[in-house]
Amino acid sequence: MNVKEIKQRFGIIGSSNLLDRSLEIAIQVAPTDLTVLITGESGTGKEAFPQIIHHLSKRKHGPFIAVNCGAIPEGTIDSELFGHEKGSFTGAHDARKGYFEVVNGGTIFLDEVGELPLSTQVRLLRVLETGEFIRVGSSKVIKTDVRVVAATNVNLAQAVANGKFREDLYYRLNTVPIRVPSLRERKEDIHLLFRKFTADFADKYQMPPIRLTDEAVEMINAYRWPGNVRQLRNIAEQVSIIEESREIGPERLRSYLPDDSGTNLPVLLEPSEEQKGMTDREILYKVLFDMKRDVTDLKKLVAVLMKGNQPSEDIHTENAQVINRLYDDNAAVYPVTIRNGKDTHEEDHDRIDAHEDVTEESLSIAQKEEELIRKALEKHNGRRKKAAEELGISERTLYRKIKEYSM
Repeated sequence: MNVKEIKQRFGIIGSSNLLDRSLEIAIQVAPTDLTVLITGESGTGKEAFPQIIHHLSKRKHGPFIAVNCGAIPEGTIDSELFGHEKGSFTGAHDARKGYFEVVNGGTIFLDEVGELPLSTQVRLLRVLETGEFIRVGSSKVIKTDVRVVAATNVNLAQAVANGKFREDLYYRLNTVPIRVPSLRERKEDIHLLFRKFTADFADKYQMPPIRLTDEAVEMINAYRWPGNVRQLRNIAEQVSIIEESREIGPERLRSYLPDDSGTNLPVLLEPSEEQKGMTDREILYKVLFDMKRDVTDLKKLVAVLMKGNQPSEDIHTENAQVINRLYDDNAAVYPVTIRNGKDTHEEDHDRIDAHEDVTEESLSIAQKEEELIRKALEKHNGRRKKAAEELGISERTLYRKIKEYSM
């Protein structure tokens, strides 16, 4: 089968090159028994790929079962997947086969595999490597012949780094990766999908189909669609049912699109090793103290320049990063620029002195912090645990601050 035939058979709509490439990989890997990991955002249609792989494989006449790992409670997930013996736990009145035993000779689709508990991940790894498992409450090894296709919208590599997913299981599942593109990556398919959905709902509810104006089409193409195809389908259904007019302009369409203005912001960086384990308040204090130190270093350099002296090589080296960072962000406060590799002055000495006074006043955080700590200790009669709770910091941090301020 080629990509076009697969789309027709499984009702997949779209002409995106990214989507076609994902389908091509699924077609190529289907005849093998390799484990496949399908990744992509929620709502992209990942659930169609395991069915494609199963129906194009030599196991197509065997059983196929889809298991939502995130919907099964942690206490029963092992029993659901691997079965249990009678009396193995409270409520186990009879022995029960698990999915891996029932689907012997077929394909099992593990959706939201990133939600599996670590203990279950160990059992799954053994099945993938040896085809063996043990029922809960039993000591008998059972063999099974199952092809595993897994899917997740979680970044498993990041989950491995955070200790929430086993690294060996990740590489075992990721034998053949298939990434399903998000809807915003296939903008050419958005209007096509919307028309298909509205036509389906028109037939379902016995009404004329919705038509978008050109401006409304531009709007849905520009929208980010965080919920992907699932969100687009829901909005198409809402518009089809609620709107009396069958022609929808941007004004009416806008009321159905949730505000997603904040999602295009840059992703925050992961905390450094030094910051891990620190509270938000402690991290903020550290950042502010570092800023004060940088500004102090910069002021020393400005003082040297104002005296008409050429900064030494050591000063240049020590403060290079500080200068590069603060010249751009604080040009109005520290009016010194670099031209042709040389430092020059933009304002007179009086203005710099004035700004130095403002800086000293605005950077008195250490004094305020010491004052707050003293007040908290006085309020709780020197009981450090209570004072730390009042301040919202750990006792260890409070001890360090007391020593730092020689209290």
